[in-house]
Amino acid sequence: MKKYLLIAVLFLTFSLQAQKVKKIEPPFWWTNMNHNQLELLIYGDDIASYKPSIENKNIIITGVKKTENSHYLFLDLDISKAQVGTFKINFSKKGKKNNFSVNYKLKQRSKNSKFRKGFNSSDVVYLLMPDRFANGDVTNDSSKYTFEKANRKLKGGRHGGDIQGIINHLDYIKQLGATAIWSTPLLEDNQSVYSYHGYAITNPYKIDPRYGTNELYKNLVEKAHKKGIKLIMDYVTNHWGSNNWIIKDLPTYSWIHQFPNFQRSNYRMSTQFDSHASKIDAKLCMDGWFDKTMPDLNQSNPLVLKYLIQNAIWWIEYANLDGLRVDTYSYNNKEGIAKWTKAIMDEYPNFNIVGEVWMHNQAAISYWQKDSKIGAIESYNSYLPSVMDFTLHDAITAMFNQENTSWDNGMIKAYNNFANDYLYPNSNNMLVFAENHDTQRINEIFNGDINKYKLAITLIATVRGIPQLYYGSEIGMRGNKNNGDGAIRKDFPGGWQKDTNDAFTNLGRTTKQNEYFNFTSKLLNWRKTSEVIHTGKTTHYIPENNVYVYFRYNEKKSVMIVINNNPKEQTIPLNRFAENLKKYTSGIDILTDTKLDLSKSDLTISGKTALVIELKK
Repeated sequence: MKKYLLIAVLFLTFSLQAQKVKKIEPPFWWTNMNHNQLELLIYGDDIASYKPSIENKNIIITGVKKTENSHYLFLDLDISKAQVGTFKINFSKKGKKNNFSVNYKLKQRSKNSKFRKGFNSSDVVYLLMPDRFANGDVTNDSSKYTFEKANRKLKGGRHGGDIQGIINHLDYIKQLGATAIWSTPLLEDNQSVYSYHGYAITNPYKIDPRYGTNELYKNLVEKAHKKGIKLIMDYVTNHWGSNNWIIKDLPTYSWIHQFPNFQRSNYRMSTQFDSHASKIDAKLCMDGWFDKTMPDLNQSNPLVLKYLIQNAIWWIEYANLDGLRVDTYSYNNKEGIAKWTKAIMDEYPNFNIVGEVWMHNQAAISYWQKDSKIGAIESYNSYLPSVMDFTLHDAITAMFNQENTSWDNGMIKAYNNFANDYLYPNSNNMLVFAENHDTQRINEIFNGDINKYKLAITLIATVRGIPQLYYGSEIGMRGNKNNGDGAIRKDFPGGWQKDTNDAFTNLGRTTKQNEYFNFTSKLLNWRKTSEVIHTGKTTHYIPENNVYVYFRYNEKKSVMIVINNNPKEQTIPLNRFAENLKKYTSGIDILTDTKLDLSKSDLTISGKTALVIELKK
């Protein structure tokens, strides 16, 4: 009896000692990674007063870093020769008896992991907000571990959408013709209000319990892959939520940018490369907080940068992700974010990362793309493969409402946008879109005019780059951003059990919703197998009478796109396009399955109509 009592006491003692370590991040790692110089954040009461050691000849401690906060210890390890398995990290104090150990696990990396192929111009990205897409599990609408509870009546509240809701409607997304999902952040956002958007992360290694679990997220990726759909994680490097567990007990004062009083960013991203910019203006852009509840992370601090690099790689490896979309990319410390991006691309050379660079001229946006000619002027390289084409977005929100043309409005806006593609190192690796979760709803701008929607989506689907569609556009969803973000982030009809309109099904959609959906689905599913649209070259012609004509072509195939933004029928002379039409005498408009005779002298097209013509010899 005494023997068992002694064992129990020893076990309890060990457990209590082990609790001195409350967190280790990353929680585990893998062998055979390019990133084999691991830095563990170890958190616990007075943990900095202990000396760590490892009794494993294949794992070498290369550094121990302490800060002014004794709750943290940063342990640098060389695991380049480590084997799969668990090893002990011993903690000791000289002359003390309260020494203890904790286990750390190294897992087997998938053989094909580093060769993963990211999303690219063959894909169509479907952007959704999980809280507003579909509620697949009503039991997790609220959580005892998080402050904000579900309240669907509140426009800015949590409505209950979750990961299971996405899983339940993967077939809908596939039927639509999308091949990749970009979900706004799913990580824990434990802010007291407005937590549904997810951009104020409070636990970087945990899926928000109101969405599901880490394992369920991994399951979503697996199920999506089986249906030919890729997963893109929305990643935030610039800021965290004020309730983030690390923010509430900072490892060091310089973990975040701090001012005597709250200082909001001036949002003037041009100061990042403006050779005339004052230092204070540049500082307020990079170091100012995005919002009061979003402390600005200091990527120039090596501890912060290492943490962010490892966290991103951990999620890619753990969940088998196909890409990242990086929020507020151009607000980060530009040297720090370049190192972050390069580290991920070094680990996964065929991966893709798209950065949000919300600027309004091509030179400014192109500065942030990998190998930029503009960035090279000051020897800067972001290593960012893809950027978002906000100037095209700007054009789309205006030009389809401009029926009477002048020198610089109507379809000339699209022409001018693409005429500046020479500024981009890789214009084919750009996200092209008409709207997203932060902008005005495109169908609101078009006042519900489906013909304008068809013109816009045809353009997005057939120009260079990676098309992105915002959830609900494909069924005509509207909402005025002037009435708050909740108006452009409404619940998808049919995603909740008591919804009377189920837009996820053909029978559940209204006639108008089906008109939107069927057009979009036909176009996007055609695009899936149209290699000439994915990687072909472009020749475009200066718009006349608000009609824009361009060709996408390669050695085997050519497609002629005609977008008539004029409300009146137009007849266009075909001899003007001889350099692209000389081999072809006919074609099929894939939107209507109509055969067209191109041997004639001209082509007539109805007002506010588009043609996508597969050319035939």
